[in-house]
Amino acid sequence: MQTFTGLCKPAAMALLPLCGALAFLPASAQTAAPSAPVVKYDLTYDIISPVHSQHGMVATEQELATKVGVDILKKGGNAVDAGVAVGFALAVVLPNAGNIGGGGFMMIHDAKTGKNVALDFREMAPQRATRNMYLDDKGNVVPGRSLYTHLAVGVPGTVAGLSHALSKYGTMKLSQVIQPAIELAEKGYPVSRSLALILSAEREHLGQWDSSKAIFFKEGRPLKEGEMLVQKDLAKSLRLIAKEGPKAFYDGAIAKKIVAEMDKHGGLITAEDLKNYKVVERVPVSGNYRGYQVMSMPPPSSGGVHIIQMMNILERYPLKQYGADSAQTIHLMAETMKLAYADRSEYLGDPDFTKVPVKGLTSRAYADELAKKINPDRATPSTEIKPGQPQPYESDQTTHYSVADKDGNLVATTYTLNLNFGSGIVATGTGITLNNEMDDFAAKPGVPNAFGLIGGDANAVGPYKRPLSSMSPTFVLKDGKPFLVTGSPGGSRIITTTLQTILNVIDHDMNVAEATITPRIHHQWAPDQLRVEKGLSADTLKILQDKGQKISVQPSMGRTHTIQIRQDGFDGFSDPRNPDGRTMGF
Repeated sequence: MQTFTGLCKPAAMALLPLCGALAFLPASAQTAAPSAPVVKYDLTYDIISPVHSQHGMVATEQELATKVGVDILKKGGNAVDAGVAVGFALAVVLPNAGNIGGGGFMMIHDAKTGKNVALDFREMAPQRATRNMYLDDKGNVVPGRSLYTHLAVGVPGTVAGLSHALSKYGTMKLSQVIQPAIELAEKGYPVSRSLALILSAEREHLGQWDSSKAIFFKEGRPLKEGEMLVQKDLAKSLRLIAKEGPKAFYDGAIAKKIVAEMDKHGGLITAEDLKNYKVVERVPVSGNYRGYQVMSMPPPSSGGVHIIQMMNILERYPLKQYGADSAQTIHLMAETMKLAYADRSEYLGDPDFTKVPVKGLTSRAYADELAKKINPDRATPSTEIKPGQPQPYESDQTTHYSVADKDGNLVATTYTLNLNFGSGIVATGTGITLNNEMDDFAAKPGVPNAFGLIGGDANAVGPYKRPLSSMSPTFVLKDGKPFLVTGSPGGSRIITTTLQTILNVIDHDMNVAEATITPRIHHQWAPDQLRVEKGLSADTLKILQDKGQKISVQPSMGRTHTIQIRQDGFDGFSDPRNPDGRTMGF
């Protein structure tokens, strides 16, 4: 006689009456009921999913610009073609940061040759610029002179840089990639909520100049959400560039209008300054982190140097074991950041004018020496931290966008006007907003700039020098093949934002969306405060305070645009800290 063994066990003694009844059932009726089906409902550990595509991807701070880049890829253009098209489009649809009146950096990975290029189209100081031009007769910095006057404007490099990238590494004509920007400027587009907030906040800044008010104001006040932003003069300037190339900007009709603007208001930029502007191709700074190769922008950017310097220090710690956003991980990052930013204040500048100890700063032996200064249990006050000695180890408002194509080409571009709308000055008749990048020089050694950064003699003002930057367009390679392309705007926070994005992916196994939304921290040595975004637990903050960290919860930091290259295509994500940003692919 068969028994119902699945039920009639000692553990089921309470069901004995039922067991007895079952014993008398025919064998066919005693067959165990089928197992409950396994419900496969929770299939992934992802908290938020990135955008996925198979043929190419573009991530920018403005959806209209992203669409422009994707359309170029769909037409057969490569990542550089799309990157240049995006650069010109952002000058129209992200007017507070996108630009042709500013400058920046572009990292290019050429899939055919495996070559990585760091393209420097940073602004340059005019020939008549002098070391003390922002000081009064008593040697004090004059507030606002390096920010909101015509003396704040550096010689723009964007048009030269984008044109150089296209002619050398792209496949399409300038007139083709610039046409979408022309149409957007000519026809206009509705002002988003985010742009309306920025325009309102910069009312006084922009309102000083009739040429700026003519574009961004209506009925005496800044444009509001939903109103059309039409830029006819900018469309004309873009048409000239499309037809004549960069010559139109540096030695043509546009150049004449920029010089006239300078002459009228006591600016320094001359026709000769514009003619003499040069794009520079530099060798990326590189390092290794847990088996990945990291390549980023060299000086006059400080970004790549200090990302690698910080990674060299942090690699000795088991950050994955400590956990993302744990008090121990944050403490170690903060202490590492202090050391790097102290060195930034002393050694970084334009490598064409000053010796920058890049090899020393990115040396693992130097990182070993710096790491000895870190107490894992206690914060070291910034007053006790001085710039290190890297020399013995020598043996070198902003927006970011990332592009990847099906052939393995990558573009990471960070370019800027400096603060929102730069100087706030539109060169009359051009529609071009001019930068205030001269503020990135050290107006006076030891005196903070607009981002609170302290600079030294290496970054003093000088004719044709390029001001130090934090912009950090970055690639990560795995076994020599593209793995990640990322970067961010954010002034002094660019470096730490980019660093944390990479660490989140490599150390904490996050996808690019999760790596983006995780709360960020920042310490830049001076002032001595650990800046954090909201979202960290009260327990974590208490532990950090007990370690001696001076916590300051402040507005969000950075707006990354990151693409990960996978075997099955591309994963990408645009930072929700800017709701206008968008990643798209096909």
